[in-house]
Amino acid sequence: MKNITILVVGGAGYIGAHMVKALLEEGSDVVVLDDLSRGHQDLVTGGIFVHGSIQDPDLLDRLFTSYRIDAVMHFAAHSLVGESVSTPLIYYRNNVAATIELIAAMVRHNVRRFIFSSTAAVYGEPETVPIVEDHPLRPTNPYGVTKRTVERLLVDCDVAHGVKSICLRYFNAAGADESGCIGERHDPETHLIPLILKVATGERDNIRIFGSDYPTPDGTCIRDYIHVTDLAQAHLLALQVLLEDGDSDVFNLGNSKGHSVREVIELARNITGHPIPVEETTRRAGDPAVLVAGPDKIKRELGWHPRYENLETIIETAWRWHRHEADHVLP
Repeated sequence: MKNITILVVGGAGYIGAHMVKALLEEGSDVVVLDDLSRGHQDLVTGGIFVHGSIQDPDLLDRLFTSYRIDAVMHFAAHSLVGESVSTPLIYYRNNVAATIELIAAMVRHNVRRFIFSSTAAVYGEPETVPIVEDHPLRPTNPYGVTKRTVERLLVDCDVAHGVKSICLRYFNAAGADESGCIGERHDPETHLIPLILKVATGERDNIRIFGSDYPTPDGTCIRDYIHVTDLAQAHLLALQVLLEDGDSDVFNLGNSKGHSVREVIELARNITGHPIPVEETTRRAGDPAVLVAGPDKIKRELGWHPRYENLETIIETAWRWHRHEADHVLP
């Protein structure tokens, strides 16, 4: 993928930073746009960094004028379900209105390739498991609704403006780059694996299990975890489709393997050698018992083959990163 320039918005975030690294390794030129409200510039391993927001149309015009952008990758959404419920206006402003500004700038500057970081939250409560792309879209929280809204917007922009897009619906992104130089850093942290590992580093006292009476083998929720590097590789395949003038499409990204909360904790205990104390509490509203992806479509049509399907490997890479982080943060 040499001699192309990709604009990565939200490229200083967890997934965006791994995408930037993957693009640079492919020989692409990368322009990163991030307002650093939730990203971290030290996670950006190269390319041109621009501090700013996709809500700024003048800045977007300058970027599209200054650089010959071949495609845009969008990782700049807010993504906390609970926060979206308590502050929906922030989510609609950032996830929908700002994306409209971005796509409008693309149309003004004749950039017609767009890869969108979507989510399994667009499905809502699953009717069937594993979940496939034609499952009904009934998001149950504002976060999922904003992602579904942008997916619909992209369909309309394809018809009206010829903007070709690929939406990638993530299940649970996890792990870290094998180098240990970049990984997951959120404030507040809400994802299970980093929360567990922060107990092992001494940053937390215990891990809470929200509900142990689900209709699953051990009573805890089951989720599908996909390594962030495998996720980035899927984006490269999607980008190649668009560069070859392929059509718009939607794909799930997951491993089609579910692991319960207790399984994840036990694996983390084995890997870290830490007892990782548990506090059991009541269910959280809206947590489905099982969420597992059906990723056959992207494997069949794009030839995607994840390298890190084993959850133990996913946790090991995350543990390498969190130990590195703790060494630089803890006294």
